[in-house]
Amino acid sequence: MPRFSYVAMDSRGKETKGTLEVATQNEAIGRIKEMGFFPTKVTEDKGGGPGGAAAKKAPAKGKGKGMNLNLNIRIPGLSGRVKTKVLTVFTRQLATLVQAGLPLLRGLRVLEKQERNVNLKKIIGELAVSIEGGSTFSEALAQHPKVFNRLYVNMVKAGELGGVLEVVLKRLSEFMEKAQKIKGKVIAAMFYPCAVMVVAVAIMGVLMVFVIPKFKEIFEGTLGNGRALPGFTQFVLGISEMVQHHIVRTLIIAIALVIVFNMFIRTKFGRKLFDRFKLNMPVLGPVISKVAISRFTRTLGTLVSSGVPILQALTIVKETSGNVIVGQAVASVHESVKEGETITAPLEASNIFPPMVISMVDVGEQTGALPEMLMKIADNYDEEVDNAVAAMTSLLEPIMIVFLAVIVGSIVIAMFLPLIDLMENVGEDSKDQSKAKE
Repeated sequence: MPRFSYVAMDSRGKETKGTLEVATQNEAIGRIKEMGFFPTKVTEDKGGGPGGAAAKKAPAKGKGKGMNLNLNIRIPGLSGRVKTKVLTVFTRQLATLVQAGLPLLRGLRVLEKQERNVNLKKIIGELAVSIEGGSTFSEALAQHPKVFNRLYVNMVKAGELGGVLEVVLKRLSEFMEKAQKIKGKVIAAMFYPCAVMVVAVAIMGVLMVFVIPKFKEIFEGTLGNGRALPGFTQFVLGISEMVQHHIVRTLIIAIALVIVFNMFIRTKFGRKLFDRFKLNMPVLGPVISKVAISRFTRTLGTLVSSGVPILQALTIVKETSGNVIVGQAVASVHESVKEGETITAPLEASNIFPPMVISMVDVGEQTGALPEMLMKIADNYDEEVDNAVAAMTSLLEPIMIVFLAVIVGSIVIAMFLPLIDLMENVGEDSKDQSKAKE
């Protein structure tokens, strides 16, 4: 009988693993549910049967060392993940089909046939198979945590329980579209300064490696005449020599610094420090802060309006906040609500959310219209993000142009200072010679 390995969650959210000997995957899922667990992954253990492992290893010995052709290679970025844009289109299409009255299973089969993304096509087929086996849509989604996060799964689960799956899918697609739109605008705003920086680094590299050494040969040759070069020129020549002769060492140091920085921000303290810096940094800080507030309010509003319990919604918002500081504020809100208190007090104590946001949340909480008020805050901050991105772009353009002009101009001035000094000395020498003749 086949053996299935499973990963499941208990009622407290604790992960548990094990194996079952059953006939099919659907039977394994049913058995796990009977045990009181929520399955997140169920896969067949092909080598787990009696003598299975030995039977598979024996032929490999006869073929010689290194002849095992059953390779399981996973390339980073190609390990079954689906881009957010592709997943957003799938959610919108599924919401449209379900809203039109098409059964969920048939809608999945229709989308499977027309899907061009290989990973998503395979996942849609697996979702359909799970539903045919008696699983709910949310349970089928939970088996693919790399593609469908907890926000997605819990919203679908709330829609199934409330009988409004088509409404929830529509809200989910709108949420994903707006989040993708904000992300695209921020990336577009950062494209110009990044492009200018790349051009500046390329120009400086060409000048330091190829152009300035030619000037150095001239200065040390006929134009030098034993005179000391200006201090600024010596400084630039020193940088050029360091870059030219120690470029490998410089690159190694730069790469090492990047690796150390990435390791640092992966630590709990480093991530907290970096996230706080992002919220308070000049120019970009206000934009990042507005994006975080918009994401928090829209996620919480979408979850609550979809029927997800407030405590469960706050837990999901904390995990999907994308910022440790915002996540800590949400955790404080969760504890406050758990004790029967209001949302506004911990939000105000976090010093992240502006008074306007706190006041609107307070009004929504008192009037019983918290989801609607949260969505209004999100829409308002989406507009503010648009304005902030436009202002930041218009401010960064002249700054980057001036920066590039200063860098290149400084190098040019450093190279012409010896020539100016030489011309002045030649003029003084000619005057001295004319005086000596008189």
